[in-house]
Amino acid sequence: MYYTRNTFPYPYYVHAPVYNYARQPVYRGIPHQLKNTDRFGHRHPSNANGKTELKDYGKTPFVVNINEAAKQNNTYRTAIWTGDHLQVTVMSLNPGEDIGLEVHPTTDQFLRVEQGQGLVQMGDTKDHLNVQKRVYDEYAIMVPAGKWHNVTNTGRTPLKLYSIYAPPQHPFSTIHRTKADAMAAE
Repeated sequence: MYYTRNTFPYPYYVHAPVYNYARQPVYRGIPHQLKNTDRFGHRHPSNANGKTELKDYGKTPFVVNINEAAKQNNTYRTAIWTGDHLQVTVMSLNPGEDIGLEVHPTTDQFLRVEQGQGLVQMGDTKDHLNVQKRVYDEYAIMVPAGKWHNVTNTGRTPLKLYSIYAPPQHPFSTIHRTKADAMAAE
């Protein structure tokens, strides 16, 4: 048989050399890792073992792996950023422990479970909690202002989560080591 690759009037393939005279990018490595920076040179607040120092970084720009910070936290509640209009806290609930039934009249709240399992309850009054959902890793909970709500750890390991309040709910630099400390502060 005959070779009929280019029998069509317009060849599909052109066998011409391609020259690239443009300068190629050069990537140079950093000779040593700078303290508290990632591989791109961005600074992160961490100590010698690479863990984020859990404290309130207040009204300064702040970048954190929130998943790791929440899992690392062993206190009931620690504020890690408090601004004029927003606050971020990390929380850890022991097995069987709950946040406690509460309402924030003028504050919306976002919670995200990073590790563990629990039960969320919400409602218009403290006696009528008509929303009940089981939550696990990567679940998000949105609590509108004025809704009564509670989160209970139903697992055998600590329930690690973080919470965002808008506007802030707790004083700057809040650290409650236990739920009893939080109840005493309020």
